[in-house]
Amino acid sequence: KYGMQGSMSRKGNCYDNACIESFHSVLKKELVYLEKFKTRKEAQSKIFEYIEFFYNHKRVHSAIGYLTPVQYEQMYDRAV
Repeated sequence: KYGMQGSMSRKGNCYDNACIESFHSVLKKELVYLEKFKTRKEAQSKIFEYIEFFYNHKRVHSAIGYLTPVQYEQMYDRAV
C-alpha cells in the first residue's frame, strides 16, 4: 500500500538491525521528541535537514574515532 518492504531481520534476533535501531534512538532523542511537527512534510524536511546538515557533517561518532560520517568517508576514500 505504501511502497515499503518489510524488515529482512531474522525473527527474534534484535542484533540484525542494531545499527539502524541505534540511529533511530539518536534521531528521536535529538530531534523528534523535541519538536512538534505541524505536517508530515515539515517532519520530513526537518528530519532530512538533521541527517544531511547535522548528523552527517557535524555530529562526531565514537565508533568511527570521533569523526563525522563525512570525515570518515573522506578518510576511507583517500585510503582506497
